[in-house]
Amino acid sequence: MDRTASPPSPARRIRRAVLAGLAVLGAAAVAFLAQRPLHQHGGGWHGWLGTINGVVFLTTAGLPLAVLAGWALARRRRAGGTSPGWARRASLAEVGMVYGTLPWVWMILLPGAGAGSAPRRVSLVPLRDLYAVLAGAPLTATVQVVGNLLVFAALGFLAPVRFAALASVPRVLALGAVCSVLVETAQYVLWLDRVSSVDDVLLNAAGAGLAALASRGRWRPAAEPSERPRPAQVPAR
Repeated sequence: MDRTASPPSPARRIRRAVLAGLAVLGAAAVAFLAQRPLHQHGGGWHGWLGTINGVVFLTTAGLPLAVLAGWALARRRRAGGTSPGWARRASLAEVGMVYGTLPWVWMILLPGAGAGSAPRRVSLVPLRDLYAVLAGAPLTATVQVVGNLLVFAALGFLAPVRFAALASVPRVLALGAVCSVLVETAQYVLWLDRVSSVDDVLLNAAGAGLAALASRGRWRPAAEPSERPRPAQVPAR
Protein backbone atom coordinates (compact mmCIF):
# COMPACT_ATOMS: atom_id res chain seq x y z
CA MET A 1 0.00 0.00 0.00
CA ASP A 2 1.32 3.43 -0.90
CA ARG A 3 1.05 5.50 2.29
CA THR A 4 2.25 8.57 0.45
CA ALA A 5 -0.73 8.59 -1.92
CA SER A 6 -2.77 11.74 -1.61
CA PRO A 7 -6.38 11.45 -0.41
CA PRO A 8 -9.19 11.87 -2.93
CA SER A 9 -9.69 15.46 -3.96
CA PRO A 10 -12.92 17.28 -2.98
CA ALA A 11 -14.01 17.19 -6.61
CA ARG A 12 -13.74 13.40 -6.70
CA ARG A 13 -15.66 13.04 -3.46
CA ILE A 14 -18.39 15.29 -4.80
CA ARG A 15 -18.54 13.29 -8.04
CA ARG A 16 -18.93 10.03 -6.12
CA ALA A 17 -21.69 11.50 -3.99
CA VAL A 18 -23.49 12.80 -7.07
CA LEU A 19 -23.28 9.41 -8.81
CA ALA A 20 -24.63 7.62 -5.75
CA GLY A 21 -27.40 10.17 -5.38
CA LEU A 22 -28.41 9.89 -9.03
CA ALA A 23 -28.54 6.10 -8.77
CA VAL A 24 -30.79 6.24 -5.72
CA LEU A 25 -33.00 8.93 -7.26
CA GLY A 26 -33.32 6.93 -10.49
CA ALA A 27 -34.42 3.83 -8.59
CA ALA A 28 -36.85 5.86 -6.50
CA ALA A 29 -38.32 7.54 -9.59
CA VAL A 30 -39.02 4.22 -11.31
CA ALA A 31 -40.53 2.81 -8.11
CA PHE A 32 -42.77 5.87 -7.73
CA LEU A 33 -44.01 5.66 -11.32
CA ALA A 34 -44.70 1.95 -10.89
CA GLN A 35 -46.52 2.33 -7.59
CA ARG A 36 -50.02 3.03 -8.91
CA PRO A 37 -50.25 0.28 -11.58
CA LEU A 38 -48.76 -2.25 -9.19
CA HIS A 39 -51.21 -1.45 -6.42
CA GLN A 40 -54.07 -1.58 -8.92
CA HIS A 41 -52.87 -4.94 -10.26
CA GLY A 42 -51.97 -6.86 -7.13
CA GLY A 43 -52.41 -4.62 -4.12
CA GLY A 44 -49.94 -4.17 -1.30
CA TRP A 45 -46.63 -5.98 -1.19
CA HIS A 46 -48.00 -8.79 -3.35
CA GLY A 47 -48.20 -6.38 -6.27
CA TRP A 48 -44.49 -5.64 -5.85
CA LEU A 49 -43.07 -9.05 -5.05
CA GLY A 50 -45.64 -11.58 -6.18
CA THR A 51 -46.41 -10.60 -9.79
CA ILE A 52 -44.43 -10.60 -13.01
CA ASN A 53 -45.15 -6.88 -13.47
CA GLY A 54 -43.75 -6.22 -10.02
CA VAL A 55 -40.56 -8.15 -10.76
CA VAL A 56 -40.09 -6.28 -14.05
CA PHE A 57 -40.58 -2.89 -12.38
CA LEU A 58 -38.25 -3.69 -9.49
CA THR A 59 -35.62 -4.98 -11.91
CA THR A 60 -35.82 -1.75 -13.88
CA ALA A 61 -35.66 0.30 -10.71
CA GLY A 62 -32.58 -1.61 -9.61
CA LEU A 63 -30.59 -0.91 -12.77
CA PRO A 64 -28.97 2.32 -11.47
CA LEU A 65 -28.01 0.51 -8.25
CA ALA A 66 -26.51 -2.36 -10.25
CA VAL A 67 -24.40 0.08 -12.28
CA LEU A 68 -23.29 1.77 -9.08
CA ALA A 69 -22.37 -1.59 -7.53
CA GLY A 70 -20.25 -2.50 -10.57
CA TRP A 71 -18.48 0.84 -10.44
CA ALA A 72 -17.81 0.49 -6.68
CA LEU A 73 -16.43 -3.05 -7.08
CA ALA A 74 -14.15 -1.98 -9.92
CA ARG A 75 -12.88 0.97 -7.90
CA ARG A 76 -12.18 -1.23 -4.90
CA ARG A 77 -10.23 -3.66 -7.05
CA ARG A 78 -8.18 -0.87 -8.60
CA ALA A 79 -7.42 0.48 -5.13
CA GLY A 80 -6.12 -2.98 -4.23
CA GLY A 81 -3.67 -2.96 -7.11
CA THR A 82 -5.65 -4.82 -9.77
CA SER A 83 -5.19 -3.59 -13.32
CA PRO A 84 -7.97 -1.18 -14.39
CA GLY A 85 -9.03 -3.33 -17.35
CA TRP A 86 -9.47 -6.53 -15.37
CA ALA A 87 -11.03 -4.69 -12.41
CA ARG A 88 -13.70 -3.26 -14.68
CA ARG A 89 -14.32 -6.52 -16.57
CA ALA A 90 -14.52 -8.72 -13.47
CA SER A 91 -16.80 -6.33 -11.62
CA LEU A 92 -19.21 -5.88 -14.51
CA ALA A 93 -19.31 -9.65 -15.07
CA GLU A 94 -20.12 -10.37 -11.41
CA VAL A 95 -22.86 -7.76 -11.18
CA GLY A 96 -24.23 -8.72 -14.60
CA MET A 97 -24.50 -12.41 -13.70
CA VAL A 98 -26.58 -11.60 -10.63
CA TYR A 99 -28.66 -8.80 -12.16
CA GLY A 100 -29.32 -10.75 -15.36
CA THR A 101 -30.27 -14.03 -13.67
CA LEU A 102 -32.03 -13.25 -10.39
CA PRO A 103 -35.19 -11.66 -11.91
CA TRP A 104 -35.77 -14.68 -14.18
CA VAL A 105 -35.40 -17.14 -11.30
CA TRP A 106 -37.66 -14.93 -9.20
CA MET A 107 -40.40 -15.06 -11.86
CA ILE A 108 -40.03 -18.83 -12.24
CA LEU A 109 -40.53 -19.28 -8.49
CA LEU A 110 -43.67 -17.15 -8.29
CA PRO A 111 -46.50 -19.37 -6.97
CA GLY A 112 -49.42 -20.28 -9.19
CA ALA A 113 -53.11 -20.03 -8.31
CA GLY A 114 -53.16 -23.54 -6.85
CA ALA A 115 -49.94 -23.33 -4.86
CA GLY A 116 -50.05 -25.60 -1.82
CA SER A 117 -53.21 -27.41 -2.94
CA ALA A 118 -52.90 -28.48 -6.58
CA PRO A 119 -51.13 -31.80 -7.24
CA ARG A 120 -47.40 -31.59 -7.80
CA ARG A 121 -46.57 -32.16 -11.47
CA VAL A 122 -43.36 -33.59 -12.93
CA SER A 123 -42.57 -34.19 -16.61
CA LEU A 124 -39.50 -36.36 -17.25
CA VAL A 125 -40.09 -37.27 -20.91
CA PRO A 126 -37.72 -35.17 -23.04
CA LEU A 127 -39.29 -32.91 -25.69
CA ARG A 128 -42.89 -33.87 -24.85
CA ASP A 129 -43.72 -30.53 -23.21
CA LEU A 130 -41.76 -28.62 -25.84
CA TYR A 131 -43.72 -30.31 -28.62
CA ALA A 132 -47.00 -29.44 -26.89
CA VAL A 133 -45.93 -25.80 -26.56
CA LEU A 134 -44.84 -25.54 -30.20
CA ALA A 135 -48.13 -27.07 -31.32
CA GLY A 136 -50.05 -24.27 -29.59
CA ALA A 137 -50.44 -20.60 -30.39
CA PRO A 138 -47.29 -19.24 -32.12
CA LEU A 139 -46.99 -16.15 -29.92
CA THR A 140 -47.34 -18.16 -26.70
CA ALA A 141 -44.85 -20.74 -27.96
CA THR A 142 -42.34 -18.04 -28.88
CA VAL A 143 -42.63 -16.32 -25.51
CA GLN A 144 -42.20 -19.57 -23.57
CA VAL A 145 -39.26 -20.87 -25.60
CA VAL A 146 -37.40 -17.55 -25.71
CA GLY A 147 -38.10 -16.97 -22.01
CA ASN A 148 -36.60 -20.33 -21.09
CA LEU A 149 -33.55 -19.66 -23.25
CA LEU A 150 -32.96 -16.35 -21.46
CA VAL A 151 -33.20 -17.62 -17.87
CA PHE A 152 -29.47 -18.39 -17.56
CA ALA A 153 -28.26 -16.49 -20.62
CA ALA A 154 -26.56 -13.79 -18.55
CA LEU A 155 -24.83 -16.47 -16.49
CA GLY A 156 -23.68 -18.31 -19.60
CA PHE A 157 -22.49 -15.11 -21.29
CA LEU A 158 -20.53 -13.70 -18.34
CA ALA A 159 -19.32 -16.73 -16.35
CA PRO A 160 -16.56 -17.59 -18.87
CA VAL A 161 -15.59 -13.91 -18.98
CA ARG A 162 -15.09 -13.90 -15.21
CA PHE A 163 -13.83 -17.42 -14.50
CA ALA A 164 -11.20 -19.18 -16.58
CA ALA A 165 -12.39 -22.55 -15.22
CA LEU A 166 -15.73 -22.01 -17.00
CA ALA A 167 -14.25 -20.98 -20.36
CA SER A 168 -15.73 -24.00 -22.11
CA VAL A 169 -19.12 -24.55 -23.73
CA PRO A 170 -19.62 -28.02 -22.18
CA ARG A 171 -18.88 -26.61 -18.73
CA VAL A 172 -21.30 -23.74 -19.23
CA LEU A 173 -23.94 -26.19 -20.45
CA ALA A 174 -23.37 -28.27 -17.32
CA LEU A 175 -23.57 -25.16 -15.13
CA GLY A 176 -26.84 -24.09 -16.76
CA ALA A 177 -28.28 -27.59 -16.41
CA VAL A 178 -27.34 -27.85 -12.72
CA CYS A 179 -28.82 -24.42 -11.94
CA SER A 180 -31.99 -25.31 -13.84
CA VAL A 181 -32.36 -28.63 -12.01
CA LEU A 182 -32.09 -26.75 -8.71
CA VAL A 183 -34.83 -24.32 -9.79
CA GLU A 184 -37.12 -27.11 -11.03
CA THR A 185 -36.55 -29.02 -7.79
CA ALA A 186 -37.42 -25.89 -5.80
CA GLN A 187 -40.68 -25.57 -7.76
CA TYR A 188 -41.60 -29.11 -6.76
CA VAL A 189 -40.49 -28.91 -3.13
CA LEU A 190 -42.13 -25.53 -2.51
CA TRP A 191 -45.40 -26.75 -4.08
CA LEU A 192 -45.76 -23.74 -6.37
CA ASP A 193 -48.38 -25.16 -8.74
CA ARG A 194 -45.86 -25.33 -11.57
CA VAL A 195 -44.66 -28.20 -13.74
CA SER A 196 -41.11 -29.37 -13.06
CA SER A 197 -40.12 -30.33 -16.60
CA VAL A 198 -36.99 -31.80 -18.10
CA ASP A 199 -37.65 -29.67 -21.19
CA ASP A 200 -37.18 -26.53 -19.11
CA VAL A 201 -33.78 -27.87 -18.04
CA LEU A 202 -32.83 -28.53 -21.67
CA LEU A 203 -33.89 -25.06 -22.82
CA ASN A 204 -32.26 -23.29 -19.87
CA ALA A 205 -28.96 -25.12 -20.47
CA ALA A 206 -29.14 -24.46 -24.22
CA GLY A 207 -29.68 -20.76 -23.58
CA ALA A 208 -26.61 -20.64 -21.33
CA GLY A 209 -24.52 -22.46 -23.94
CA LEU A 210 -25.62 -20.20 -26.80
CA ALA A 211 -24.89 -17.11 -24.71
CA ALA A 212 -21.43 -18.49 -23.91
CA LEU A 213 -20.72 -18.85 -27.62
CA ALA A 214 -21.75 -15.22 -28.12
CA SER A 215 -19.11 -14.06 -25.61
CA ARG A 216 -16.36 -16.43 -26.74
CA GLY A 217 -14.04 -13.64 -27.85
CA ARG A 218 -14.04 -12.22 -24.31
CA TRP A 219 -13.48 -15.42 -22.32
CA ARG A 220 -10.86 -15.27 -19.61
CA PRO A 221 -7.79 -17.26 -20.75
CA ALA A 222 -6.46 -19.89 -18.37
CA ALA A 223 -2.99 -18.35 -18.52
CA GLU A 224 -4.19 -14.92 -17.37
CA PRO A 225 -2.58 -13.95 -14.06
CA SER A 226 -4.63 -13.83 -10.89
CA GLU A 227 -6.47 -10.64 -10.05
CA ARG A 228 -4.57 -10.52 -6.78
CA PRO A 229 -1.54 -8.28 -7.25
CA ARG A 230 1.84 -9.65 -6.30
CA PRO A 231 3.53 -7.93 -3.39
CA ALA A 232 6.11 -5.40 -4.46
CA GLN A 233 9.67 -6.65 -4.15
CA VAL A 234 12.01 -4.53 -2.10
CA PRO A 235 15.22 -3.95 -4.06
CA ALA A 236 18.34 -5.33 -2.43
CA ARG A 237 20.69 -2.81 -0.91
